[in-house]
Amino acid sequence: MGAALPLRVAVPLAVAAGVALLLAFPPYGWWPLAPVGVALFAAVAHRRRLRAGAAVGFVAGLALFAPLLSWTNLHTGYLPWVLLSVVQAAYLAVLGMAVAWVSPVVDRVRWSWPLVTGVLWVGQEAVRGRFPFGGFPWGRLAFSQDDSPMLRLAAVGGAPLVTFAVAVVGGLVVSAGWRVAGGGVRWRPVVGWVAATVAVVGVGLSVPVGVRGAGERVTVAVVQGNVPRLGLDFNAQRQAVLDNHVRATVDLAGQVRAGLAAQPDVVVWPENSSDIDPLRDAGAGAEISRAADAIGAPILVGAVLLGEQAGQVHNAGILWRPGTGADMSQLYTKRHPVPFAEYVPMRKLARMVSAQVDRVRSDFVAGTRPGVVASGPVVLGDVICFEVAYDGLVRDTVTGGAQVLAVQTNNATFNVAEARQQLAMVRLRAVEHGREGLMASTVGVSGFVTPDGRVHQATEFDTAAVVTRQMQVGDGRTVATRVGVWPEVVLVVVAGAVLVVAAVARRRGRLD
Repeated sequence: MGAALPLRVAVPLAVAAGVALLLAFPPYGWWPLAPVGVALFAAVAHRRRLRAGAAVGFVAGLALFAPLLSWTNLHTGYLPWVLLSVVQAAYLAVLGMAVAWVSPVVDRVRWSWPLVTGVLWVGQEAVRGRFPFGGFPWGRLAFSQDDSPMLRLAAVGGAPLVTFAVAVVGGLVVSAGWRVAGGGVRWRPVVGWVAATVAVVGVGLSVPVGVRGAGERVTVAVVQGNVPRLGLDFNAQRQAVLDNHVRATVDLAGQVRAGLAAQPDVVVWPENSSDIDPLRDAGAGAEISRAADAIGAPILVGAVLLGEQAGQVHNAGILWRPGTGADMSQLYTKRHPVPFAEYVPMRKLARMVSAQVDRVRSDFVAGTRPGVVASGPVVLGDVICFEVAYDGLVRDTVTGGAQVLAVQTNNATFNVAEARQQLAMVRLRAVEHGREGLMASTVGVSGFVTPDGRVHQATEFDTAAVVTRQMQVGDGRTVATRVGVWPEVVLVVVAGAVLVVAAVARRRGRLD
């Protein structure tokens, strides 16, 4: 593909790459820009020295992640946002090094560039989504494709396959661009790359989606009670937040009796809807029972439960049945608490960086079992907040018997951009597993998602709302559900093999 671009050109293009990737994600949603961003990234890292490849990759990463994650600084100050953005950008710096490392070798087999681009992006996301502290998968290419025909590929290979397809198209774009710019237009190769790009998108369109093993329908109500004030002090408003959700549910019961609303089979409250432990506080438990008895249906309550030891708590979804109260057999504890937000690893060391870590007074203890909650009318696949970004945590609920996906979340400390980014992940999961899904948020955005990725009855942000919908029960499995992590494993192994081949070729001096 030729020599490296001059730095005076590469650096602005690296910024453009990050901005193009950013605009592909909600709330902007210009998904075709994701392959453009990948193409620009490949162009600026191509044939660079490793340090220069890392530098331009880091620039692109900052241009992407700093604005993408800006919702993290709304109520916590700049330091957490800066640190998180820098850490995430560092992974794109490593990706820039990888592109620079393999490019002289892959140039010898030019048709392989799109495939190599695809596997390197999947490899970067696989590592970033696991390390450190369990990883942070926000900003995966797949999560930018909620309105794209390539989203359907999730039903075959999950998020890794969607990322691979997006990056392959980006590789095709940069290859076609090089043909046009490299010594005159070479139309035959350009037509071939354009045809290949159309073919990738066409394959996505051809993947069938829908509820697998579709059976009966159940009526589900999502209660978005809202909070008195957005921000970190939502915990100080916990009685008011609980009262809001009780009141909204009781009001829904009145509408049902008046014939103005359908009787729900199950009601879903969001994460943090009861930050007063209803198992230990009789008043909170009585209020939730009043709501369940009024609506005459079980409620999946997002609750903070006190732990076995002082300073420990659990972020849980607990089923509350009318007449009998808490069903302890149907309790899900969040398996992936957020580091530095729900617990503080290496607290003493972290305190040396910022005393803000002491705002997290109690450490959330991780659960050990998948979020499979049998309500009676339907088995819910419960994941809490950021867990929707992790492939295995969602898949475990489906293989465990979940018929509908339920994402309980609290967006009161963030903004509508973060909520819409999260909803895009719910859309991918619905397609991936052939399940209808829902997102229940304290403040929005709440709504329902069908397995073709479409959103229904989405609520507004920072408002109280109740939405009810008949949801189709599913019990079959998509290809993606069956194969699990294997598509990612294969693509990561191929990425590793490419890096090794490049190392061997470099060692033997087989470079131009």
